[in-house]
Formats: sequence, structure tokens, C-alpha cells
Amino acid sequence: MMRVLRRKIVALVVAAYVAFSLYAAYNVFFSKRIMSRVHRVVKKVSAGDAKLDPKHAQAPSTVEKEWNPWEEELAKEINIQQKRGDAFKGQLGLIAKSRTKRYKVQIWGKAAIGLYLWEHILEGPLNPTDKTGQWREGEILSGKINFSFYTGPAVVQGHIPVDTDSVVLVLNGREQQKISYSTQWLQHAHALVQAHTVTHVAVVLLGSEQCTNDWISPYLRRHGGFVDVLFLVYDSPWVNDKDVFQWPLGVATYRHFPVVMPTAQLVSTNRPYLCNFLGTVYKNSSREILMNILKQDNLEKECITNAREKWLPQETAESLRQYQSALAQSELTLCPVGVNAECYRIYEACAYGSLPVVEDIQTKGRCTEGRSSPLRLLKEAGAPFIFVKDWKELPAILQSERGMSQAQREERRRRLLEWYSGFRQQMKERFTEVLEDAFFKVS
Repeated sequence: MMRVLRRKIVALVVAAYVAFSLYAAYNVFFSKRIMSRVHRVVKKVSAGDAKLDPKHAQAPSTVEKEWNPWEEELAKEINIQQKRGDAFKGQLGLIAKSRTKRYKVQIWGKAAIGLYLWEHILEGPLNPTDKTGQWREGEILSGKINFSFYTGPAVVQGHIPVDTDSVVLVLNGREQQKISYSTQWLQHAHALVQAHTVTHVAVVLLGSEQCTNDWISPYLRRHGGFVDVLFLVYDSPWVNDKDVFQWPLGVATYRHFPVVMPTAQLVSTNRPYLCNFLGTVYKNSSREILMNILKQDNLEKECITNAREKWLPQETAESLRQYQSALAQSELTLCPVGVNAECYRIYEACAYGSLPVVEDIQTKGRCTEGRSSPLRLLKEAGAPFIFVKDWKELPAILQSERGMSQAQREERRRRLLEWYSGFRQQMKERFTEVLEDAFFKVS
């Protein structure tokens, strides 16, 4: 029974296969072909066919097209792709045009304030890091300018690899010996200009504390010289924000005052002293008045003081440590005037979050007098200092300090550190933008 059933199934399958094969053969050889709607069917009419049927005669090149329902959509798609390609090419062109052009400027640091410019303002690296290195150099990008910096005793005239036509000289013009040295570098730069090796020159000058800087005047382009821009320390009447710009004195890098990074510890640490003053006390100066007030009011217990009668140009490792410790442990740093109202102590106090109490009086000399002077640059930048006209105001200031809470003190330190960081950033942007405009006419 099972065998009969199997035979019937096999016969049925064979019959179905034969029937399907016949049907397929019929469709292949005998039925009319159906063309895909996706493809365009082109039928060429030959010259022979045209002769057999004159009614349908056409030119040899004439082509008969069958209707393609997708032809319009394909044309639209091709058009869209072409537009996208054109747009992409246009975008590439805009990118190429807007690609920032870079310029090169060398800075030759032949005065200690060059380190304040490079490390504290531009925040550039130096190699080697050893401060006693004879030749130190570094590179950094600011704005559109690639700055390279050279400093150290081994950086001498004729031995700097000049790979640009734009140079910034950092010089010291405080005393005659320094002026003579700076003049030699200016003459070297002038020779490079005459030889067409250098085209653009700027100078950052630690000027006279009395603002007597006439010696550099002939070198300025406005007086027939070759110096395009002058960045000048102190409140000089020359400052016009066109070719002469005021520059900050900064910290005493010649005494190896370091770059101090703002930390949470500088803000939150409890400081045991109300104020500090470590420095030289000159006879018949306001510094003598300050020290007398501290003694008379028995404030020496609340303030760190260390007065000396003679100015010392260099710090020992121990004296530098003591000074930095005093700044870090005091709420206020007392800043009496010296030869000029602007002193290194102001900037050093800011670095440690110790609020400067600044004696705001005009000193002798030819510096600008006016409502914003002295300390014009700092006041215009909104320095959050305590300004005093007389040190007799100090006891009341310290009494107010005693009444402040720890939270209020921390908030004030935070604001001071933020301001000083912003001030240095502002100086960086000004320096870069002035050179971009003066050297390269970048708007």
C-alpha cells in the first residue's frame, strides 16, 4: 500500500516539473518580451527598414524612445546631485579663503621684564627650564602670530637665527648703563633693517621711573626712526594708544619671582596675618611714616614686617621664600610708593591673592598727572585694590579687616585672583592685536 502511494507522489512531482519546464520554454521562445520600466528602450531604425516602409522612413540618426515613467525623477535626482557637488566645491573654496594666515615674530629678551611678558602674559614655555640657563628659548601661538622667544646671557647680537622680518626687542632704560646697552641692540636692529633682513621692529621698554625717556625718541618711526611700536612702562605722557602703549611693570623676574598658579588653597586657607610689608625703608619717605604707624598702634603683631635700610638687587633663596610666605599668609599687602607709585609688590601680591593697599600719590618726575594717574593702567583695568592718600588711614582699614568673616575674605581673594588673571589675558590680547595691526595690517 505504501509503495503505491510513493509511486503516485513521485509521478505527481515529475508531472509538475515537466509542466513547469514546458511553460518556461514557451515564455522564453514564443511569448512577447516585457521590458522593464526602469530602463530606457531605444529602437534604431535601419536604412533598409526605411526603404521597405516609406511611411515610417526617418533620418538615419533618428532615435525612437519608448516611454519611461521614471525618466523625470531620474533627471531630478541627477540635478540634485549636481547641485550638491557644486555646493561642496564652493564650501571647500570658502574654507580655503578663510583659513587663518599665520605670521612669525621673534622676541629678543634683553631685560628681565621680557620674562614677565613671555611667562606671565603670553604664558609661553622656556627650554631649558633652569633659570640660570645661558640660552633659553620657546615658542607659542597667540592670535595669528607664532611667537618665538630668546633670552639669556648667550643671546648676543649676530647669533640669533633670524627666520622672520618682524622683531620685538625687550630693553631696560632705567639708568645710563642700561641705556647704553639697549642702544647697542637698537643699532643692531637698525643695521638689520638697512640690510632688508628685518622690516618691522617693536620695543618693550622698562622706562625711567621719572618718565624721562628722551634717549629712545629718535628711534621711533614718527621721528624718522625705524621702531613701529613702543610698549612703555609707567604713566608716560607719550602714551597715545597709536604707536606708544602703556605696559605693566609686572613681578620682579630678575629676583626669580615665579609664575604662581591660582589654586583653591590660595582662596580657602586661613591667613593668620592682616597685612605685610617687607622692603627697603628710605629716609624721609612715606615708608618711614608707614613703619611708625605700625609701631605706634601696636600693629606689628598682626602684620608681618621686615624693613631694611638699603635696597638689595638680588634675593637669596631664603629671603625669597620668606617673602612669598608673607604674601600667602596675609590678607593685605602694603604698597607704599618708591621712586614711582607702580612697584613689583603690587603684582606679586595679586599673584598670591593678597589685596594690595596702594599709596595713591604722584611722585616726582615727568610722568603724566591727572585724574587717572598714578597707576593709570591698573585703574583703567578696574583693579580692585584699596587706594590710600595717607598711611594714617591704615588703622581704620585694619579695623574693618578684623570685622570680616572668613567667607567674605575668601570671596575677596577669589575676585582678586580672577581679576589678575583677566588683566594678564587683556595684556596678552592687546600686545598681539597691536602687533598684528602694526606689522601685518590685520584688521
